[in-house]
Amino acid sequence: MKARAQLSPRQSTKLTPQLQLALKLLQCTQTELEQEIDNALAANPMLERIDADTETAALPDEPADFSEDAEAGDRGDTDADFRHTAAPEAEESLWDLLPEPKTLRSHLGEQLQLSALSRRDLAIGEALIDSLDEDGYCQASAEELCTASALAPPAKEAEIEAVRHLIQRFDPVGVASRSLSECLQVQLTQIAAEPSLLALATEIAARHLDALAKGGAPAVAKAGSFDPLGTAEAVALLKTLDPKPGALFQHSRTEYVEPDFAVMPKRNGWQVQSLRDAGQHLRLNAYYLKLTRNSRGADAAHLAQYLQEARWLIAGIASRRDTLLKVVKAVVRKQTPFLESGPSALQAMSMREIAESIGLHESTVSRACSGKWLATPHGMIELGTLFGSGITDDSGTVQAAGAVQGQIADLIAGEPAGKPLSDAKLEQLLAARGLPVARRTIAKYREALGIPPSHLRKKSP
Repeated sequence: MKARAQLSPRQSTKLTPQLQLALKLLQCTQTELEQEIDNALAANPMLERIDADTETAALPDEPADFSEDAEAGDRGDTDADFRHTAAPEAEESLWDLLPEPKTLRSHLGEQLQLSALSRRDLAIGEALIDSLDEDGYCQASAEELCTASALAPPAKEAEIEAVRHLIQRFDPVGVASRSLSECLQVQLTQIAAEPSLLALATEIAARHLDALAKGGAPAVAKAGSFDPLGTAEAVALLKTLDPKPGALFQHSRTEYVEPDFAVMPKRNGWQVQSLRDAGQHLRLNAYYLKLTRNSRGADAAHLAQYLQEARWLIAGIASRRDTLLKVVKAVVRKQTPFLESGPSALQAMSMREIAESIGLHESTVSRACSGKWLATPHGMIELGTLFGSGITDDSGTVQAAGAVQGQIADLIAGEPAGKPLSDAKLEQLLAARGLPVARRTIAKYREALGIPPSHLRKKSP
């Protein structure tokens, strides 16, 4: 059969550099945007900053109007640059948000669900995983784990230990250990090395960690009457192990944030005001613009490139400003009960719902909410945390996740100091209020609130 070349037409969508820049600016936090502007001003002579006090095109500080006409006006041309060049499918495939980092609890929970365990052992495993501290150690007593697993008949200590030993072999190896010595010994069982070296390293981990901490390998060799060279090799092996197997999943860091918008009560509703527009208004430099018009040849091409990039940046910042305001106003419109009554009145709200209400794509709303903060009468809130599908209560009403978290926080705030509420008990109390929330969901909400498990909240009476 003779080979031949053949052309076949195929449609494809590609993001233009201008759209890529607009999407990048939309997802930037205010700090990142300010850095982008500073870099552009340093690199592009065509740009200059406008004093925000004299800028006539500044973001209007006006009350959010929630009428039909106002909402229709919000769907004007300000978001056109986000939609006319690329289809939503192309936008999502190239610019989708990165997944959130896993927590230690979720990572171990996935492995637990894949294990061939009975329902009883799964309940014990969930209680164990929920009890781990940030470094991955299990500090809860057998009695506390028995209570947390809420089994009938109650879990025996032998059952708990059997499941704990299984979890210790999960990734990361050594998690759920009760001491550093045990953690290191478990990790040594998973290493391929000379048997004599492993035996010595295990002996040191079991009996001589204090000597190792005080005097290093020489002190260990003296304390155990070991061969100095072999001891040095065993200590070197121990140093390759992870003394805090859960620390890898710690994503907390100290961040200082300022709100991007403020929502304030007014006589006719709520006012949405941008707080950090100062210094973000740019214009074309008149001198270099005139120079571009009068230049020829290579100089003209070079200046034209500067001019194009400057116009893209100015348009991208203006589009970002308009899009963010539309999204925030739509969120405020939906969350009016929360603004009036507090966290317990949070409404279930999805990004698709907000996107459809203002005529934007869902992924655009997602980028607009990323890293943006809102100052409200009830404190400063990250915009993205207001979204969630919620939980349907016994009356058929959908309770937002934030509202459920508020009820959990209230229950824990009123718990006895010497007998804190376990997640299983919280599950029962919420069910009595008509909220059927699974224990794993309660643990996730508690973790999101920064509240430790019950055994770490226990205080002496």
